[in-house]
Amino acid sequence: MISVLVVDDSPLFAAGLSAALGNAGFNVVGEARDAMTALSMARGLHPDMVVLDVLMPGISGLEVVTPLREASGGARIVLLTSSESEEDLLVAIKAGARGYVVKDTPFPELVEAMKAVWEGGAVVSPKMGAKLFDTVASLLRHREIISSRQPELTGREIEVLELISEGMTSKQIGDRLYISENTVKNHVRNILDKLGLHSRNEAVLYALREELIQIDR
Repeated sequence: MISVLVVDDSPLFAAGLSAALGNAGFNVVGEARDAMTALSMARGLHPDMVVLDVLMPGISGLEVVTPLREASGGARIVLLTSSESEEDLLVAIKAGARGYVVKDTPFPELVEAMKAVWEGGAVVSPKMGAKLFDTVASLLRHREIISSRQPELTGREIEVLELISEGMTSKQIGDRLYISENTVKNHVRNILDKLGLHSRNEAVLYALREELIQIDR
Protein backbone atom coordinates (compact mmCIF):
# COMPACT_ATOMS: atom_id res chain seq x y z
CA MET A 1 0.00 0.00 0.00
CA ILE A 2 1.06 3.57 -0.68
CA SER A 3 1.91 5.23 2.63
CA VAL A 4 0.80 8.83 3.13
CA LEU A 5 1.54 11.46 5.76
CA VAL A 6 -1.20 14.10 6.12
CA VAL A 7 -0.03 17.53 7.27
CA ASP A 8 -2.73 20.06 8.13
CA ASP A 9 -3.42 22.25 11.17
CA SER A 10 -7.16 21.54 11.00
CA PRO A 11 -7.95 18.27 12.83
CA LEU A 12 -11.37 18.07 11.16
CA PHE A 13 -10.00 18.50 7.64
CA ALA A 14 -7.11 16.10 8.29
CA ALA A 15 -9.46 13.44 9.65
CA GLY A 16 -11.77 13.75 6.64
CA LEU A 17 -8.88 13.55 4.19
CA SER A 18 -7.32 10.60 6.02
CA ALA A 19 -10.63 8.74 5.86
CA ALA A 20 -11.04 9.48 2.15
CA LEU A 21 -7.50 8.31 1.41
CA GLY A 22 -7.98 5.19 3.53
CA ASN A 23 -11.18 4.31 1.68
CA ALA A 24 -9.30 4.72 -1.62
CA GLY A 25 -6.64 2.19 -0.61
CA PHE A 26 -3.91 4.48 0.69
CA ASN A 27 -2.22 3.75 4.01
CA VAL A 28 -2.31 6.94 6.10
CA VAL A 29 0.62 6.44 8.46
CA GLY A 30 0.19 9.65 10.45
CA GLU A 31 -1.11 13.20 10.76
CA ALA A 32 0.91 16.28 11.68
CA ARG A 33 -0.41 19.71 12.64
CA ASP A 34 2.70 21.75 11.80
CA ALA A 35 5.82 21.63 9.65
CA MET A 36 8.32 20.70 12.36
CA THR A 37 6.22 17.77 13.54
CA ALA A 38 5.84 16.68 9.93
CA LEU A 39 9.62 16.67 9.46
CA SER A 40 10.11 14.56 12.58
CA MET A 41 7.44 12.09 11.50
CA ALA A 42 8.78 11.91 7.94
CA ARG A 43 12.24 10.93 9.21
CA GLY A 44 10.78 8.04 11.18
CA LEU A 45 7.98 6.90 8.86
CA HIS A 46 9.51 7.48 5.39
CA PRO A 47 6.10 7.93 3.74
CA ASP A 48 5.73 7.45 -0.01
CA MET A 49 3.66 10.62 -0.27
CA VAL A 50 2.94 13.72 1.80
CA VAL A 51 -0.18 15.83 1.40
CA LEU A 52 0.75 19.20 2.83
CA ASP A 53 -1.21 22.32 3.75
CA VAL A 54 0.46 25.56 2.63
CA LEU A 55 -0.87 27.85 5.36
CA MET A 56 0.12 26.54 8.79
CA PRO A 57 1.32 28.12 12.05
CA GLY A 58 5.02 28.89 12.03
CA ILE A 59 6.78 27.46 8.97
CA SER A 60 4.62 27.40 5.85
CA GLY A 61 4.14 24.39 3.66
CA LEU A 62 6.05 26.06 0.83
CA GLU A 63 9.11 26.41 3.03
CA VAL A 64 9.16 22.77 4.07
CA VAL A 65 8.65 20.97 0.73
CA THR A 66 12.35 20.38 0.07
CA PRO A 67 13.23 19.43 3.69
CA LEU A 68 10.28 17.01 3.74
CA ARG A 69 11.41 15.35 0.51
CA GLU A 70 14.89 14.93 1.97
CA ALA A 71 13.70 13.74 5.40
CA SER A 72 11.34 11.15 3.92
CA GLY A 73 13.79 9.83 1.35
CA GLY A 74 12.08 11.36 -1.68
CA ALA A 75 8.36 11.37 -0.90
CA ARG A 76 6.09 12.86 -3.53
CA ILE A 77 4.57 16.07 -2.20
CA VAL A 78 1.08 17.36 -2.95
CA LEU A 79 0.38 20.85 -1.65
CA LEU A 80 -3.05 22.01 -0.53
CA THR A 81 -3.55 25.75 -0.85
CA SER A 82 -6.08 28.54 -0.69
CA SER A 83 -3.66 30.77 -2.61
CA GLU A 84 -4.01 31.35 -6.34
CA SER A 85 -0.68 33.17 -6.53
CA GLU A 86 1.48 32.36 -9.56
CA GLU A 87 4.56 33.06 -7.47
CA ASP A 88 3.52 30.48 -4.86
CA LEU A 89 2.97 27.95 -7.64
CA LEU A 90 6.44 28.58 -9.08
CA VAL A 91 8.02 28.30 -5.63
CA ALA A 92 6.22 24.96 -5.15
CA ILE A 93 7.44 23.65 -8.49
CA LYS A 94 10.99 24.80 -7.76
CA ALA A 95 10.94 23.04 -4.39
CA GLY A 96 9.93 19.76 -6.01
CA ALA A 97 6.20 19.49 -5.29
CA ARG A 98 4.31 17.23 -7.71
CA GLY A 99 0.85 18.59 -6.96
CA TYR A 100 -0.67 22.01 -6.22
CA VAL A 101 -4.36 21.67 -5.41
CA VAL A 102 -6.79 24.28 -4.06
CA LYS A 103 -8.08 23.32 -0.64
CA ASP A 104 -11.78 23.46 -1.49
CA THR A 105 -11.32 20.59 -3.94
CA PRO A 106 -13.77 17.76 -3.06
CA PHE A 107 -12.09 14.80 -1.36
CA PRO A 108 -12.78 12.39 -4.27
CA GLU A 109 -11.00 14.73 -6.69
CA LEU A 110 -8.12 15.17 -4.28
CA VAL A 111 -7.77 11.39 -3.99
CA GLU A 112 -7.65 11.12 -7.79
CA ALA A 113 -4.95 13.82 -7.83
CA MET A 114 -2.92 11.80 -5.32
CA LYS A 115 -3.25 8.71 -7.50
CA ALA A 116 -2.12 10.64 -10.58
CA VAL A 117 0.94 11.93 -8.75
CA TRP A 118 1.81 8.46 -7.51
CA GLU A 119 1.60 7.16 -11.07
CA GLY A 120 4.24 9.66 -12.13
CA GLY A 121 2.12 12.63 -13.08
CA ALA A 122 1.98 16.19 -11.83
CA VAL A 123 -1.30 17.83 -10.84
CA VAL A 124 -2.29 21.49 -10.73
CA SER A 125 -5.79 22.76 -10.01
CA PRO A 126 -7.53 24.02 -13.16
CA LYS A 127 -7.40 27.70 -12.19
CA MET A 128 -3.69 27.52 -11.41
CA GLY A 129 -3.03 25.41 -14.50
CA ALA A 130 -4.63 28.12 -16.62
CA LYS A 131 -2.40 30.77 -15.04
CA LEU A 132 0.70 28.66 -15.57
CA PHE A 133 -0.35 28.00 -19.17
CA ASP A 134 -0.87 31.74 -19.77
CA THR A 135 2.59 32.49 -18.36
CA VAL A 136 4.26 29.91 -20.59
CA ALA A 137 2.24 30.99 -23.62
CA SER A 138 3.24 34.60 -23.07
CA LEU A 139 6.86 33.56 -22.81
CA LEU A 140 6.63 31.63 -26.09
CA ARG A 141 5.03 34.61 -27.82
CA HIS A 142 8.05 36.65 -26.88
CA ARG A 143 10.60 34.01 -27.91
CA GLU A 144 11.25 35.63 -31.29
CA ILE A 145 11.68 39.05 -29.68
CA ILE A 146 14.01 37.59 -27.08
CA SER A 147 16.12 35.81 -29.70
CA SER A 148 16.42 38.89 -31.89
CA ARG A 149 17.47 41.10 -29.01
CA GLN A 150 19.98 38.60 -27.64
CA PRO A 151 19.64 40.23 -24.22
CA GLU A 152 22.58 40.33 -21.90
CA LEU A 153 21.66 40.45 -18.24
CA THR A 154 24.14 41.80 -15.74
CA GLY A 155 25.41 39.71 -12.85
CA ARG A 156 23.28 41.69 -10.42
CA GLU A 157 20.17 41.21 -12.58
CA ILE A 158 20.76 37.45 -12.58
CA GLU A 159 21.15 37.57 -8.78
CA VAL A 160 17.79 39.32 -8.56
CA LEU A 161 16.19 36.69 -10.80
CA GLU A 162 17.58 33.88 -8.64
CA LEU A 163 16.05 35.44 -5.53
CA ILE A 164 12.74 36.03 -7.30
CA SER A 165 12.71 32.32 -8.19
CA GLU A 166 12.99 31.59 -4.45
CA GLY A 167 9.78 33.52 -3.87
CA MET A 168 11.35 36.61 -2.30
CA THR A 169 9.63 40.00 -2.39
CA SER A 170 11.43 43.13 -3.59
CA LYS A 171 12.01 44.16 0.03
CA GLN A 172 13.48 40.76 0.95
CA ILE A 173 15.74 40.85 -2.09
CA GLY A 174 16.91 44.34 -1.15
CA ASP A 175 17.71 43.18 2.38
CA ARG A 176 19.66 40.18 1.04
CA LEU A 177 21.68 42.24 -1.45
CA TYR A 178 22.03 45.33 0.77
CA ILE A 179 20.28 47.57 -1.74
CA SER A 180 17.05 49.54 -1.53
CA GLU A 181 13.67 48.15 -2.49
CA ASN A 182 13.42 50.79 -5.24
CA THR A 183 16.75 49.66 -6.66
CA VAL A 184 15.44 46.09 -6.79
CA LYS A 185 12.33 47.29 -8.62
CA ASN A 186 14.54 49.16 -11.09
CA HIS A 187 16.52 45.97 -11.72
CA VAL A 188 13.28 44.06 -12.32
CA ARG A 189 12.06 46.75 -14.72
CA ASN A 190 15.36 46.61 -16.62
CA ILE A 191 15.19 42.79 -16.81
CA LEU A 192 11.66 42.88 -18.23
CA ASP A 193 12.59 45.60 -20.74
CA LYS A 194 15.62 43.62 -21.94
CA LEU A 195 13.67 40.40 -22.30
CA GLY A 196 10.51 41.92 -23.75
CA LEU A 197 8.43 40.31 -21.01
CA HIS A 198 5.65 41.53 -18.76
CA SER A 199 6.01 39.82 -15.39
CA ARG A 200 8.54 38.51 -12.89
CA ASN A 201 7.23 34.98 -13.40
CA GLU A 202 7.84 35.11 -17.16
CA ALA A 203 11.38 36.36 -16.50
CA VAL A 204 12.05 33.48 -14.10
CA LEU A 205 10.77 30.92 -16.61
CA TYR A 206 12.99 32.45 -19.31
CA ALA A 207 16.03 32.38 -17.02
CA LEU A 208 15.39 28.72 -16.16
CA ARG A 209 14.99 27.76 -19.81
CA GLU A 210 18.19 29.56 -20.77
CA GLU A 211 19.96 28.05 -17.73
CA LEU A 212 20.84 31.48 -16.37
CA ILE A 213 19.63 30.26 -12.98
CA GLN A 214 19.35 26.76 -11.57
CA ILE A 215 16.73 24.94 -9.53
CA ASP A 216 18.37 23.07 -6.66
CA ARG A 217 16.62 19.79 -5.96
